[in-house]
Amino acid sequence: MTTREVIIDKADQFIRDKGYNAFSFKDISNDIGIKTASIHYHFPTKSDLGVATIKEHIARYEGLKQNVANASPLTKLEAFLAVHTQIKYENKVCIVGSLATDLNTLDESIKDELKIFAQLIIDWITEILTEGLEQKIFDFQMAPRTKAIMIITNMVAIVQLSRLTDQNDFELVKQTILTELRPQK
Repeated sequence: MTTREVIIDKADQFIRDKGYNAFSFKDISNDIGIKTASIHYHFPTKSDLGVATIKEHIARYEGLKQNVANASPLTKLEAFLAVHTQIKYENKVCIVGSLATDLNTLDESIKDELKIFAQLIIDWITEILTEGLEQKIFDFQMAPRTKAIMIITNMVAIVQLSRLTDQNDFELVKQTILTELRPQK
């Protein structure tokens, strides 16, 4: 990894472990063993680093979308759920959920990038659900966008809530999402 990538990775860890407002360039510097000036070379401001971190997540989602582009809607949805499963098993939270809690204190550039990322996720899940309805793989009674938001918010919330409740709650919610989408016979 390049120094820039290492800095972004460390910022991502701090954002998802502590929150955006709970770390500084000095924390990154101490953790990865470089001078803060090196961080400022790549990211003049913390907001620049925040935006770059979100852009990294966007790139990962775009890559995931490409990897499953020709798969069935169920496989695509399972790929989305697998992202949250990975987040859960790494004992992290998703970056959208983490940054949303700090939203009122974030720079506009970070808010704008976070909105882009959230919309990308909503649009992708909406497309998957619409495709699944058309192919009769899924069955639900609400608008696909509404169902997409419900699925996304369930996954974001259960990653965090299951830290406090029974660990099996995460799998229960994930499986319920899939079960409820199956056509009723």
